[in-house]
Amino acid sequence: MRGLIALLCAAVLGWASVALAPDGGAAAPWFANSVGNATQVVSVVSTGGSNAQMDIYQRTAAGWQTLKTGIPTHVGSQGMAPQAKSEVPATPMGVYSLDSAFGTAPNPGTGLPYTQVGPNHWWSGDDHSPTFNTMQVCQKSQCPFSTAASENLDIPQYKHAVVMGVNKNKVPGGGAAFFFHTTDGGPTEGCVAIDDATLVSIMRWLQPGAVIAITK
Repeated sequence: MRGLIALLCAAVLGWASVALAPDGGAAAPWFANSVGNATQVVSVVSTGGSNAQMDIYQRTAAGWQTLKTGIPTHVGSQGMAPQAKSEVPATPMGVYSLDSAFGTAPNPGTGLPYTQVGPNHWWSGDDHSPTFNTMQVCQKSQCPFSTAASENLDIPQYKHAVVMGVNKNKVPGGGAAFFFHTTDGGPTEGCVAIDDATLVSIMRWLQPGAVIAITK
């Protein structure tokens, strides 16, 4: 699937290329009771069909602050769904970790573990294989999983991408390869996609423990 700030303090947040300003103390956001101790939240709210709005939040001692709002976002061609399912091009609702990142481009400076990918990098979508829903490196003819059911990561949409922690338990049929990635301007196969420049800015800000929260 194709399938995530004039700042509170620029030195701390590392938001380099998009000017943002804290809103000075908005009401508690919709996800406030769902993200545990997370202090960085990427909020994605459907605006209908395969479109959504992304807002970026930071939790501080004063409460939640919005760092940027109204980012145009693309989601699955079937919109959003209550949960992920294999072969269903809908973006699953819920709160998911943002644990790692990758891309065909070099690391842009994210605080997350980053892998630069090439032609031999795959994300296994073979739910009959122990590799299911993990990144693998192999030549196509030698991969120990079905490449037809998987995704090669050497594509323009993955110039930069953050892995969403969907189906971490690798439940067969529960979907694989859900990413927050560079948009090609159209709907995704279940991922979340925005323009690359804004994505890079967000990636530079992200630190371990960040989450993405998705809802209608």
